[in-house]
Amino acid sequence: MSTDELRTAITTHLQSKSLYPSPTWLTTFLSTARPSTPLPALQQTALFRLLTSDLTTTLSPPPAALFPANIHDATIASRRLDSHVVPVQVLDVEDLSRSRWAQVEALEAAERGETTKGREVVRVVPGEEGLSGEENAGAGKGQHKVLLQDAKGTQVYGFELGAVEGIGVGMNIGAKLVLREVLVARGLVLLEPGTVTVLGGKIEGLQREWKEGRKRALMQAVGIEDAS
Repeated sequence: MSTDELRTAITTHLQSKSLYPSPTWLTTFLSTARPSTPLPALQQTALFRLLTSDLTTTLSPPPAALFPANIHDATIASRRLDSHVVPVQVLDVEDLSRSRWAQVEALEAAERGETTKGREVVRVVPGEEGLSGEENAGAGKGQHKVLLQDAKGTQVYGFELGAVEGIGVGMNIGAKLVLREVLVARGLVLLEPGTVTVLGGKIEGLQREWKEGRKRALMQAVGIEDAS
């Protein structure tokens, strides 16, 4: 397979996930690929690398894959972003239905690799959770507020209208979501199961900083010093 054919095959695979790699990123990726690697493996590797990278430096999407310029306009009571399929990354997440202390406990459970099933504590075995977006403690439970960022760098808050599988306080920061014709009210994106797809992934540096800062802020809010 020629380089041009390989470029096309990888681009097509990524675009099927609503991810639009920039020419520069794709060229760099192909320069590190081994010629003997099977195409399906290369496609999955390319997807993994995008999911663990900053979308603002790796994607070059068309206008319909970005938030509109007036996304923050609070004078617009309600509108649906028809024809917009926007890949975004998560910069912050908060469980609006839990107390601050309960959120601390959820973060600590995620640190220990534990989640809960009813009243039973279940040990989560590390694997491909970072790609599935399902390693979080309490994913899809309660109502969450997330800070979303598109490939241009525009940041918008999103609120769950219904539980979205893969969204929770233990989810990875930098995780990638795809928003399909979402409803926007007063400049806020409303998240519903039918309009949100969690691709997974994370950005290591952002994940580490967020966990440290979020837990410290929550503990200070409830009057407890973080001794870790």
